[in-house]
Amino acid sequence: MSLRPIAASIVCGLLLAAAALAVADDELLAQTQTTPQGPPPALSQPQTQPHGLSRWFDPSTAPFLPIPLIDTDPYSGTTIGLIPTVLVTNEQGEIRRIIAPDVFYNEYFGYGAHGRVFAYPSANTQWSIEAGAKQRVESEFDGEYAAGLLRQDAWSINVSVIYDRSGSDRFFGIGNNSCLCRESNYTDQQKYVQLAIGRNLSHTWQLGYVFRPWQVAITPGHIPGIPSIEQVYPNAYERGDRNQFLNRLYLTYDTRDDLTVPTRGTQWVVYAGIASATGLANANLYTETGIDARHFWKLPRDAVLAGHIALRYMPYTSDLRLLPFWALSSIGGDRAIVGGDQPLRGFGTARFRDRDSFSASLEYRKRVWALNAFATRIELELAPFVDTGRVFSSSRSDPFSHLHWAGGLGVRAIASPFVVGYVDVGYGSEGAAVFTGLSYPF
Repeated sequence: MSLRPIAASIVCGLLLAAAALAVADDELLAQTQTTPQGPPPALSQPQTQPHGLSRWFDPSTAPFLPIPLIDTDPYSGTTIGLIPTVLVTNEQGEIRRIIAPDVFYNEYFGYGAHGRVFAYPSANTQWSIEAGAKQRVESEFDGEYAAGLLRQDAWSINVSVIYDRSGSDRFFGIGNNSCLCRESNYTDQQKYVQLAIGRNLSHTWQLGYVFRPWQVAITPGHIPGIPSIEQVYPNAYERGDRNQFLNRLYLTYDTRDDLTVPTRGTQWVVYAGIASATGLANANLYTETGIDARHFWKLPRDAVLAGHIALRYMPYTSDLRLLPFWALSSIGGDRAIVGGDQPLRGFGTARFRDRDSFSASLEYRKRVWALNAFATRIELELAPFVDTGRVFSSSRSDPFSHLHWAGGLGVRAIASPFVVGYVDVGYGSEGAAVFTGLSYPF
């Protein structure tokens, strides 16, 4: 289980709790206004405070907020549990830290627990850390540190340390027309360290470098009722670890007015990279090049129109038959990752894979409700959206033909300036899919 579903549950749980408080306050006000005024009582009764178990469920007296965890995923199944959450805010009501351990049960992998911290020391620096495991198969450690986010200094840096063993991943074969009937399951164990260094040429322009040593092991799947990958795709299944060293250069042009909750501006990223099997510049596996663009139009009545487009090519591969399928371009799921997976929110993550990919998304983000609660300001946003895209095997192919489509509605809870939790419900040709996450999908 990643950080994103947990954080979304936290923020959305805060919103629901705040709504309950607002309703209770309205009811109390209504009773005050409708009750006939009589003579004052001889002695005023002191207001009783919650005590015992009840104080744990009152936000004004509880040592933490008992946020329910209810997460559903197209691949991971249903997870239910409890997140005892502690929020640390500053004098301006901005969330500076979220401490959120949890205990839960997943229908595929049994009971589990995590410990996690999200920290926002300033608008320029953020970090997070998580460690946890389930009763069967899955375990993880994720750590990330980012500094220079505002590009006001000469350099920006982002460091990630990831260990993730996931048992819910799916493979349907390669190609834009891969069949749902050929679904298989595998266990994906990834270990990597990623270093991204950016030289800020100005507040708008940044030249950067990414280095990622990456080790992946694909082993048989464990989802009941779904064939394991070695049974359906024996040629794609390879025992043992696969190593990859990715070197990527990128150029960014960014005029967005905010990194977390942008309302206007644009971001363009152009990149090129090379991946090798055994070192920095030898035994090349493939090259990559691509563009990722996002634009935001501020509209009347507290609304934003957000658009995203991404195109990725792999001009050179040593041998497509030897290239691991997990290194190919992919579309599907809820996230737009520069140089990685692209969204198609009516389908599961990486539903379609091939050498090259095209993806585009458009959504209308409309604020519909806001209130002050739990020492911070929480806002609710509705966002109807549409996604489209395809994968293809040749750079001569038309990226805008034979597209897959998905549409749906997103519900977002925003605790500015650093936290956005979302629930997106999408529908495509293979049915519906529900995603939760932290930060906007793009």
